[in-house]
Amino acid sequence: MRDEALPFRLELGARDGSPAGIAQAARFAEEHGYDGVQAPETQHDPLIGCAVAGAATERVRLATAITVAFARSPMTLAMTANDVQLATGGRFALGLGSQIQAHIEKRFSMPWSAPVPRMREFIGALRAIWDSWATGEPLRVRGESYRHTLMTPFFSPGPNPHGNPDVWLAAVGPAMTRLAGEAADGFVAHAFTTREYLVDVSLPTLAEGAARSGRETPAVIVQPFVIAADDEASRATQEASVRQQIAFYGSTPSYRGVMERHGWEDAADRLHAASKRGEWKTMAAEITDDMLDAFAVAGTPAQVRAGLAARFGGIADTVCVNAPATPEELAGIAR
Repeated sequence: MRDEALPFRLELGARDGSPAGIAQAARFAEEHGYDGVQAPETQHDPLIGCAVAGAATERVRLATAITVAFARSPMTLAMTANDVQLATGGRFALGLGSQIQAHIEKRFSMPWSAPVPRMREFIGALRAIWDSWATGEPLRVRGESYRHTLMTPFFSPGPNPHGNPDVWLAAVGPAMTRLAGEAADGFVAHAFTTREYLVDVSLPTLAEGAARSGRETPAVIVQPFVIAADDEASRATQEASVRQQIAFYGSTPSYRGVMERHGWEDAADRLHAASKRGEWKTMAAEITDDMLDAFAVAGTPAQVRAGLAARFGGIADTVCVNAPATPEELAGIAR
């Protein structure tokens, strides 16, 4: 158990996104005092992993952070998410993300359109499908991107005894962040963010979206870079990995606003140019110590725990630790 309570839920990012890997991370999280596990969608389907992890645990929350919404239809995802909620005994949160146009069209062979209106329809369709199952009312979803107008009793699983899973929405830009405030139960901030960007840009925009819908601001989930090291060798290895990740995201025009908030436009330009030349391995040299400190929380596991509390206390409802650290170092953060 923890020596001192944190002002937010502390969750663990699953580094191995396979079903067995997510289950292993969930058992580790439950044993060492974390409140949950978040599973990415990269080489594996995180929904399957969360279902498997639910059977292997009793306490921790299982969440996708994220599931690629536009790679699926609202009906197929509504059904799978409903089943994962059943498998976890009500401990599931469905984190959604849009991905980018190239991946949706070229990797998933699915249609692309303006992502914010499409995501608004997608979330609305999910909730309408779940409501139809719960109430038996006719299903009437007629949008520009999605139409669901048929649901017979034979195909309805009925109401979920645990209720519907929370729906989180990942966002970086203002329009999608505003939508998270309007329609989601949680806002998932990208790892490539800073406290300053959250406070000055993301959170006011999130609150604006919530006000538009006359609802409370949704939960805030952050996924900061973490370097938790017990010795210099471990710190150096982790720091090199994190610098490389920051450089990768810093080269992406979609995330330029974060760099601009700190006056790092020139670095963003150099990183983008280097990425166009395929110079991925050398880009980390552009990440200064000031940049590293802004994006990452570093130190011994105990110092990281205190640093997370200082940086995100009063801002975040959930902090997810994503660190290339050893199991012992990860355990030390949570207690």
